[in-house]
Amino acid sequence: MTKQVLDVGNCSMDHGNIKHLIETNFDASVVRAHDQQSALALLRSRDFDLVLVNRIFHRDRGDGLELISKIKTDPQLGATPTILISDLDDFQEKAIEAGAAIGFGKKSLNCQETRRRLSPFLAAEDAA
Repeated sequence: MTKQVLDVGNCSMDHGNIKHLIETNFDASVVRAHDQQSALALLRSRDFDLVLVNRIFHRDRGDGLELISKIKTDPQLGATPTILISDLDDFQEKAIEAGAAIGFGKKSLNCQETRRRLSPFLAAEDAA
């Protein structure tokens, strides 16, 4: 069964790179949200296997850590795996403190370690 990923706040180029990474390495489909409001609406309307959150949203400069906090403290959404996309270690630490899984940065999109970090959420169940 195809996994569902929500990508939040990335510009078109970064979204395309993330979509390519995920859809070529996993049986997964990537849906895009540009801001916090649309991301929360999508999360409340359907199930996602993983949410990828940009540190600063491209369109409205929204705060990715704030969105992660809202997801993780919401009783309906809190169990949804969430990852911060940032190359900055201090922001990764803050995201983990808020309940996110260890994330990755855009500079490491093509690294094997990034695929390894995504695998627990996106690998086929029979491959586990």
